[in-house]
Amino acid sequence: MGALIEDYGIIGDTRTVALVDRSGSIDWWCAPRIDSGACFAALVGEPRHGRWLISTVEPTEEVNRAYHPDTLVLETIHRTAGGTVAVIDFMSPDAGDPTIFRVVEGREGTVSMQLELIARFDYGSIIPWVQRTGDGLTLVAGGDGLVFSSPIPLQGRDFTTVAEFSVSKGQQVGFSLAWYPAVEMPPLALDPLAALRRTEAWWQTWVGRCTYAGEWRDDVVRSLITLKALSYAPTGAITAAATTSLPEQIGGVRNWDYRYSWLRDASFTLEALLLSGYTEEALAWHHWLRRAVAGKPGDVQIMYGVGGERRLTELELDWLPGYEGSRPVRIGNQASEQFQLDVFGEVLDAAWTAVRSEMGQRVVEHQDPHGAVGDLLPEMMQHLESVWNHPDDSIWEIRGPRRHFTHSKVMAWVAFDRAIRIADALGWDSLPIDRWADLRDEIHEQVCARGWSEAQQSFVQYYGSERLDSSLLMLARVGFLPPTDPRIIGTVDAIQRELVVDGFVLRYATEDIDTVDGLPPGEGTFLLTTFWLADNLALIGRRDEAMALFERLRALQNDVGLFSEEYDPVSGRMLGNVPQAFSHLAFIISAASLSMGEHGPMAKRTRAG
Repeated sequence: MGALIEDYGIIGDTRTVALVDRSGSIDWWCAPRIDSGACFAALVGEPRHGRWLISTVEPTEEVNRAYHPDTLVLETIHRTAGGTVAVIDFMSPDAGDPTIFRVVEGREGTVSMQLELIARFDYGSIIPWVQRTGDGLTLVAGGDGLVFSSPIPLQGRDFTTVAEFSVSKGQQVGFSLAWYPAVEMPPLALDPLAALRRTEAWWQTWVGRCTYAGEWRDDVVRSLITLKALSYAPTGAITAAATTSLPEQIGGVRNWDYRYSWLRDASFTLEALLLSGYTEEALAWHHWLRRAVAGKPGDVQIMYGVGGERRLTELELDWLPGYEGSRPVRIGNQASEQFQLDVFGEVLDAAWTAVRSEMGQRVVEHQDPHGAVGDLLPEMMQHLESVWNHPDDSIWEIRGPRRHFTHSKVMAWVAFDRAIRIADALGWDSLPIDRWADLRDEIHEQVCARGWSEAQQSFVQYYGSERLDSSLLMLARVGFLPPTDPRIIGTVDAIQRELVVDGFVLRYATEDIDTVDGLPPGEGTFLLTTFWLADNLALIGRRDEAMALFERLRALQNDVGLFSEEYDPVSGRMLGNVPQAFSHLAFIISAASLSMGEHGPMAKRTRAG
């Protein structure tokens, strides 16, 4: 058995992300992009599918790790009987090619170390040609090349590169592994120690722009750094997670590829970034959106590749056994072809956040002539007018029949509401605001009539159902009804009654044989919606409960401040892809809301409705 999901830390350069476990094994790295093929795929396979290990030869008695302050430089300290050694892992945002650097530094005594490099392109399926260079190796297959720089002698053994060396107190040994196009000359190796200084300075400068001043600042900054790591700087895209196919249930089939840019996830992320002063990232994403939806802006997809790619064909990699036997391992995502009505509401809500914030004025001013969504808004709204009354696949990307999901209709209401507010604020008198207002009112009336259950005393998952869904916790958060409305309080109470497991919230019930999503039963509790429950408890005046739940959630971070997608309260294990943007952005927004009270983002949003 490999490492637990919570055993992984990340390093990244705002182009790609690598996962490093506590033992010193890099088990996941896609290059040159976060959604490229993996050259280290042991995370969802075995070591033979690719990894880079640097560890102690003798048993480690204690392992401690932390990020250097305000950076994405990960330091892991191993204590053995013979001494103490640190392994410092990072990637440099200003390096010319995606490059992993590893610096081994002796702290006490003398420690024997071992190195094992197994590079396998295309998710573990291709063994590269290996050639020696003056100070290392080149590894090439197809269009992919790696150049490995090492100051110590290397040996080849069974298609694996190995080495042993020792470090004493004060001694530093640096390695680098850079991706490059195989048809070009390999790049010159960069000095790892000089790269370390530049990387620390780069991240500390970025963190210095943060305007968040509330409680839990260190944790919020760590989550902001994580969100930045999940961005793709060359285009401005923001991805949902760094990995694919980490299971929502160990041994199950709910294993999805999250290395793409969902409009919903990115819109939520923008709110967290704007809240913290990061307008450049918001502006870059708006530019990416305009390029991605070119042609028919109204008929948007729910997700795109980080370069704006539209075809994200879903495939199963049958040569990989999956994380702890959780198969299939998937790349691509069939949900890219789904119709999800709520996306319009999330994009327009993010645009309204930008327009009405002082920080967001910079976003508006950079987009002539119409601001944050500019000429996209009329196109999107015209399309929404024709489709809002259709059934859809829901926020949860249901793979069963389409239905009239209550949350989806509410977010259609949000889209019309925010479009009206944006048009009013920016003086767009030529837009059909009166017609949008009529549709907004019609949707509101329909949801209250058809999405409400007298038996449950709650809004329900879809029209005509008695099922509950944690997405209904969005109703108060977007201002659909005031938090004090009995229907909101009833919905919160019902969700606590039926969807809470040991204090954490399920997305919806999956234990029935006829699950609404068309998949086999079973998954963990969902961190995003548990944060939403904390927000709702605070909004309805149950602040002590909200704080207690928030602190329980905060305690789920692993030792370097990362959240996954889900959590299993029974086994006490993280589940799902990691790090998960949903979880980190929800943490930031909840922290701001709880620390800022009536001036926080949730209180402002409920008033906005």
